[in-house]
Amino acid sequence: MDLKSAAAHLHIKENDLRHFAQREEVPSVKRGDAYFFEHRLLDEWAQRRLMTISDKQLTGEHRLAMAERRHADGHDLHVADLLSPSVIAPSLTSKTRAGVLRDMTDFADSTGLLYDPETLFAELQAREEVASTAAGGGAAFLHPRYHDPYLFQETFLALGRTVRPVFFGAQDGTGTDIFFLICCTDHALHLHILARLCLLAHGTALLQELREAPDAEAMHEAVRKAEDEFICHQRP
Repeated sequence: MDLKSAAAHLHIKENDLRHFAQREEVPSVKRGDAYFFEHRLLDEWAQRRLMTISDKQLTGEHRLAMAERRHADGHDLHVADLLSPSVIAPSLTSKTRAGVLRDMTDFADSTGLLYDPETLFAELQAREEVASTAAGGGAAFLHPRYHDPYLFQETFLALGRTVRPVFFGAQDGTGTDIFFLICCTDHALHLHILARLCLLAHGTALLQELREAPDAEAMHEAVRKAEDEFICHQRP
């Protein structure tokens, strides 16, 4: 993709993407004065970037994405609508990173919405090897290294809570016990969901409420409550 197409694909400004390319922060190829981007590498970079930018920057970009989606669809995205108590596991016994990835893959596969669970498991492992999806505070947002819309029949989320925190590579050095798995058929929606979950985890009491919830139904209600409050505060 050329610069204009890549920027539109990521919903960021062309000048911002050009600066990232000039500083070699994003994979690109320069031909003369023009920059070109490989689709899969660009998507991977965009996912990693969302996990590392400041809350203030993430909030600003997410607000713009909310406005674009509201203009296009006429309504706000609710991640709680992509999650149901049937895909929430409140007592995972996983003790290692590999164990969490396997258990969450198997749990997602129980929905019947995965076309290829082994490919998903391999992609989740590949993503964690590049950089951990643990975002600090005890939460991780699992997703494939490369976005593949053909892994899933439809977009959905799975949520797992381990009995004990697992060392998952969080930069703050803490263990992780709350695991969201993003299974998405659309790249732009995937980035929107990832940004929303990061903001809910860092800007609301969601994580503590998920830990205190007695069962899957209460965990789902905690997500819905936190998200409703977040959207209310984000609206102009």
